[in-house]
Amino acid sequence: MAFSVNHPILYLFSGIVVAFILAQSVYFLVKAAARARELGISGATIRKTVLSSALFSVAPAVSILVGVITLSQFIGLPYPWLRLSVLGAVTYELPAATLAAGAMGAEVTQTISDARVFSTIAWVMALGILSGLILVLVALRKIQSGMVSLAGRDKRWGEILTDALFLGMISAFVGLLFARVREGLPGFIPLAVALVSALLMAVCGLLMKAFKWQWLSQYALPLSMLGAMALSIPITALMGGGH
Repeated sequence: MAFSVNHPILYLFSGIVVAFILAQSVYFLVKAAARARELGISGATIRKTVLSSALFSVAPAVSILVGVITLSQFIGLPYPWLRLSVLGAVTYELPAATLAAGAMGAEVTQTISDARVFSTIAWVMALGILSGLILVLVALRKIQSGMVSLAGRDKRWGEILTDALFLGMISAFVGLLFARVREGLPGFIPLAVALVSALLMAVCGLLMKAFKWQWLSQYALPLSMLGAMALSIPITALMGGGH
């Protein structure tokens, strides 16, 4: 039987896991509402809280949907749907899948047809993110207490450490933008798209500051992502030439 990244069995297994996660969400929602009523919180307040939380979840969900669509182009829909519905983050899943595909000599612009390549990508995406879970479980409290202690002794160095950790995380992703710059102008396409995305984010920031549009903060990320993806088409045509 020929391998397919969109085989019905993958949809079945992914659907079971996603259904379980949804059931968990409903369970805790019901328990939280019941506990709120026990504490004397009015039904109107509970409904307002649930509605506002649901509305504020729409914007982050858009960026997640973009990630699912992007990944589905080469590893199918079921696995990205599973990953980004349960644990994964767009900022991790896309680079992990791209690096794994590159290591196997696969192109992210084409649908994977080799089961071994798909399996490698899936394992890299799954195992790579476990380090964060384990680190949080065994070391987060010590790390937090250490940072709080440092900030208490010297606020300046506490801020520097926090900024350094953030920049270190960003640097891991920025490095991917320069992976193909030796190929000439087409190799700078990812960097150009990233700069456009940053520019769109800056525009959102200016609009929030100038017009006090605080609601825009929830939509700045998906708008920047979608805008950069749309503009990547003319950027690729302009910089890619005949590639």
